[in-house]
Amino acid sequence: MVFLFGSGYRQRIFIASALVALFSLHASALAEERADPSQTARAIFAGGCFWCMEPPFDKLEGVIATTSGYTGGHTENPTYKQVSSDTTGHYEAVEIIYDPLKINYETLLNVFWHNIDPLDRYGQFCDKGDSYRTAIFYLNEEQKEFANESVSKLAAAAFFDSPIVTEILPAKTFYPAEDYHQDYYQKNPIRYKYYRFACGRDKRLEELWGKSAGKEELIPADLLVK
Repeated sequence: MVFLFGSGYRQRIFIASALVALFSLHASALAEERADPSQTARAIFAGGCFWCMEPPFDKLEGVIATTSGYTGGHTENPTYKQVSSDTTGHYEAVEIIYDPLKINYETLLNVFWHNIDPLDRYGQFCDKGDSYRTAIFYLNEEQKEFANESVSKLAAAAFFDSPIVTEILPAKTFYPAEDYHQDYYQKNPIRYKYYRFACGRDKRLEELWGKSAGKEELIPADLLVK
């Protein structure tokens, strides 16, 4: 698979800081350890580059931790190199641990949609390949129902001229990515911002979602306007 700014491009961006990052504490993992499991819930979304999918969720009140990783495939304990070769069936994804008393799954879904291109079946933005496709991985029937309902609302609102291709799939084992991928936007802010700009992510999001691009507020389907 050939990428415009795919895995090789990102490898050049983070390789210089990888050794330093390996010794950094993973803040979101620590937060998850401190959380009471009986009071938390999980959500898993694939939205292309997982570096870019952590920030919009991290800033939400009620989100306890986000973890970049791989899921949906058949290879156990995959590496980034394996996943980016498109031979494992895995997606780059983000796992979200949240407090359902402070934030609900519908709001997380809304944030997910406004941070992806749901019309691209080949990847996301400049990253093309199976591992960069979008998907909602549901962990129970309630999440499945909410996910399907959100797609139906977008379709009914006729917000897009092309069909939504984001998949809704049952969750499989989630494998955390290598430590240097975790919280990349915090560890390497300049490289992260350059990658995001060069990949055209924000430009495309604005084209798709207008003023609601990247936002977390819940917007009813009948009020979705650019």
